[in-house]
Amino acid sequence: MPPGRSDVVVLGLPRGGVVIGAEVAAALDAALDIVVVRKVGLPWHPELAMGAIAAVGDEIETVRQENVLDRAGVDAATFERVRAEEVSELRRRTAAYRGDRPPLALAGRRVVLVDDGLATGSTMRAAVAAVRHQEPAHLTVAVPVASPNACGQIAPDVEELLCLWAPEDFSAVGQGYADFRATEDDEVRAALAQARPGEPEEGSGAG
Repeated sequence: MPPGRSDVVVLGLPRGGVVIGAEVAAALDAALDIVVVRKVGLPWHPELAMGAIAAVGDEIETVRQENVLDRAGVDAATFERVRAEEVSELRRRTAAYRGDRPPLALAGRRVVLVDDGLATGSTMRAAVAAVRHQEPAHLTVAVPVASPNACGQIAPDVEELLCLWAPEDFSAVGQGYADFRATEDDEVRAALAQARPGEPEEGSGAG
């Protein structure tokens, strides 16, 4: 058994959430892992999420933003085409970040999901749904800044939601930071490499 708290796993959402998650994991003396998420954007406006996908181990969870889909008039075939493209990219990024590091076991453990902030909350909702399939004992979402609307959507689905700042005049995650430069892939890999190891998922082939 590795040292530290074996009952807690911190999961960061790449990219910024992994760097912040590394600090949370260090403070809790807990293991750190990733849950890779991808926005499913409108074909003509990729930055506007019509949904999101998340991967924990081999499981892919999909969340749809029904209000965006209805307003944009997106049909099921179009959504599935964009989703399939994002699944391919999600798999690629998972391999790039994780390398030969096996996913950690989450069943029966206290899981803390961390991101650098929540705007619509769609990617975090997908992450929450994916983690739920792993049957954790307790699920916490922790973020430095979020929109009140995103907090309201996520709070009913978790045991605990920790948000340091949810301003009523929320406009973007970046307003919660003095320096909001993009996190690089190398920073994600370095954070994972330096983190305390944990128990691998059963059947992962590790150990």
